[in-house]
Amino acid sequence: MVTASGHATAADVSAPSDALTTGASPRKRVLLAAPRGYCAGVDRAVLTVERALDQYGAPVFVRKQIVHNKHVVQTLEERGAVFVEENEEVPEGSIVIFSAHGVAPEVHEQASQRRLKTIDATCPLVTKVHKEALRFADEGYDILLIGHEGHEEVIGTTGEAPEHIKLVDGPEGVADVQVRDPSRVAWLSQTTLSVDETEQTVAKLRERFPLLIDPPSDDICYATQNRQVAVKRIAPQSDLVIVVGSANSSNSVRLVEVALEAGAKSAFLVDRAEEVDPAWFDAVTTVGLTSGASVPEELVQGVLALLAERGYTDVEDVRSAQEKLLFALPHELRRNLNAE
Repeated sequence: MVTASGHATAADVSAPSDALTTGASPRKRVLLAAPRGYCAGVDRAVLTVERALDQYGAPVFVRKQIVHNKHVVQTLEERGAVFVEENEEVPEGSIVIFSAHGVAPEVHEQASQRRLKTIDATCPLVTKVHKEALRFADEGYDILLIGHEGHEEVIGTTGEAPEHIKLVDGPEGVADVQVRDPSRVAWLSQTTLSVDETEQTVAKLRERFPLLIDPPSDDICYATQNRQVAVKRIAPQSDLVIVVGSANSSNSVRLVEVALEAGAKSAFLVDRAEEVDPAWFDAVTTVGLTSGASVPEELVQGVLALLAERGYTDVEDVRSAQEKLLFALPHELRRNLNAE
């Protein structure tokens, strides 16, 4: 269970860790999960802000956090990015970048009314979900969107077809779902959810709606899935799992939950090495380490350095997949917005 501080613990596990050696002292080690950190969508979004600053100079306005990571946002702020909550905070005629999580059509309309020059950094995988929502709505389906209420991605997707979309926040929300026609129901999902919980939710939805239509392809981001699979590999052998990521990062929080469900004795979410609590290392021989999809690798290296200071110098890479996907930068960066 994740606490208000973003930390989580699991019940004690009595089985000894396989990290013990035959010597007098246990061998301290780190199981370093891979893949971890930046996904293609996050990399594209961060590069978009950096290129916009290079091309147009500061300030460049960004609606919402470009990605859910404190360090990334602070670094971009230092370069001249100005993060705002709504378009109304952006001076008329200025450049504004939409975050990787996507926005509803009305946000684009508001920007047009204020004569804002927009750069859309929405992750292409989120855009795919938006298009699926529009298609299902055009065909008259009620759309059951599996996701977390209030998350920016959910707000953006819902905005594509608000009259057709109903939010389902986990398996416990299935019982309350009401639809117009049980024979014309489809489901979509937020891209950063727990794979296992989403499968449970879909199974419960199908019990209620046997004719439920699946999306044409899996909505959960490939990177989200890969990072969860990697954590499942290291968690059963870990006395402690540290996930580097911010508390408002859905995929990072999910990694903590997945680690506990997969057998880690304890798991914690930290933004950076300074948040690691020395008390976590009592009787800990094996530490699992990973990071969310919006986390730069330098933050992971900072935690590795701290672990080395505590004697965890034996680092074992545990790779479960190779990632080579790259996304092109938004087309707006390839034309001169200042000339418009």
